[in-house]
Amino acid sequence: MNGSSLQKNEEQPTSPDYTKIVQSPSFQQLLKTKRNFILPLSLFFLAFYFTLPILTAYSNVLNQPAFLSMTWAWVFAFAQFIMTWTLCILYTRRAAKFDELVEVIKAEAR
Repeated sequence: MNGSSLQKNEEQPTSPDYTKIVQSPSFQQLLKTKRNFILPLSLFFLAFYFTLPILTAYSNVLNQPAFLSMTWAWVFAFAQFIMTWTLCILYTRRAAKFDELVEVIKAEAR
């Protein structure tokens, strides 16, 4: 019984040193790359998103007719859908590159 428990301990993988991984240049590069991508897009999204309710609440700029019987408020609202889909597509494409960096980090950790 003692021999079988030793064999089970030998088969268990060792836990990675997460402190070493976090301090590695590859991991730091991943964080920097993600931050440089996500932060500007998030700020743009928030600014674009909150512009509509602010402009409609405190000004009449968007009440002007854009074309036919639609006002600029409707155009702006539809543009928010387009902006959201565009940002999602951009992030999905960039996430594939982030995944490649994660694979490099995982390979280095082994």
